[in-house]
Amino acid sequence: MKADRLTTGQGVAMAGPLLLTPRVFGDARGFFFESWNQRLFEQVLTADGQPVPGFVQDNHSHSSRGVLRGLHYQLPPHPQGKLVRCVVGEIFDVAVDLRHSSPSFGQWVGAVLSAENRQQLWVPVGFAHGFLTLSDHAEVLYKTTDFWSQASERAIRWDDPALAIAWPREALAGTAIQVSEKDGAASELAELPTSALFP
Repeated sequence: MKADRLTTGQGVAMAGPLLLTPRVFGDARGFFFESWNQRLFEQVLTADGQPVPGFVQDNHSHSSRGVLRGLHYQLPPHPQGKLVRCVVGEIFDVAVDLRHSSPSFGQWVGAVLSAENRQQLWVPVGFAHGFLTLSDHAEVLYKTTDFWSQASERAIRWDDPALAIAWPREALAGTAIQVSEKDGAASELAELPTSALFP
């Protein structure tokens, strides 16, 4: 498994999120790869100086082109880290740094995850997460380090001008971005009190 830090729009490698690329064995019959290996994942996080979490829940979502889910996060006592991959189609996956004391606070990183590239994005606790569906359909699987908690769940607007996320709208082939009513009513980052962020 190869692990790479992603670079922000300011050209800085952000500490925390990691783009994971598995070793794939393929031939004329098809392919094989380990989509989850706890030992390798622990080695990657330890080498990056991150704590090693346990996963308690797997989620599976299906979306059509233009559907944008996010930007979601959970506060303590139920913060969630997420390990995200796309097994059908293609998405643009984003992590936003909400660690108030971080030098990259309010900045974002993103990567295209697809059934073809088989890459995964590790989104640790302290980050908001969201994705935009680029293909006609996409199915996304992700592991979480804590259970869903309605009381702890929060969201930030996907189109917050202060974040200036470069969603790849050109890949939508004229399809409008679609968000849920709840996501559309989310606050901008500047409107959130410190209590709604991470230390």
